[in-house]
Amino acid sequence: MKVIDLTHAIESSMSVYQGTERPSFETVNTYEKDGFKETRISMYSHTGTHMDPPAHIFRDRTTLDAFPPDQFIGKALVIDCTSLDEGEPITMEHLLAYGEKVKAADFLLFNLGWDERWGTKEYFGDYPCIDDSVLDYILQRSYKGIGFDVIGLDPVADVNLTRHKKLFQNKDIVNIENLCNLEKCGSELFWFSCFPLKLTDCDGSPIRAVAWFE
Repeated sequence: MKVIDLTHAIESSMSVYQGTERPSFETVNTYEKDGFKETRISMYSHTGTHMDPPAHIFRDRTTLDAFPPDQFIGKALVIDCTSLDEGEPITMEHLLAYGEKVKAADFLLFNLGWDERWGTKEYFGDYPCIDDSVLDYILQRSYKGIGFDVIGLDPVADVNLTRHKKLFQNKDIVNIENLCNLEKCGSELFWFSCFPLKLTDCDGSPIRAVAWFE
């Protein structure tokens, strides 16, 4: 079995969404004093490679802990969008290139090649986003989730979170951001898991996203 980690490491110097704080780590127990090590971690729920549920945007919509565990595992397909320039839209042309595999997937993961910019100011640039036709296509089907190797479903400049609102208003689906290594997954369907922490009334959580090939 081949396993590929699609998750950025959480560390104090990592890229975070503008206006939020980086995670912090405080050693509260040490080997020398206590005979074991334990760390207090402080971070936002949308830190690093993470997942949004509908409750991220809407007060009365589904929280992450309300989803069944099988929401977070299934067949995924990487959509190669690396040929796009900054600001260009992801269109149905990119999906249709994969034929019936697009319909067979539980998760659509969009590879912009953006994770190469992780840790730099360019990561917050004008990355390509899905257009209305792609979002409508997703909403008309029963996908468990979508994912991207960028920091947001919406452009950084869109403070109204237009795509988030449209995605989550009436559909129980998850959105994954800050993926990495999508270029290693090929162009065929593969097994994918993205389990979040089980936090009560959860608006979002870091995940460990993994692809595996049998």
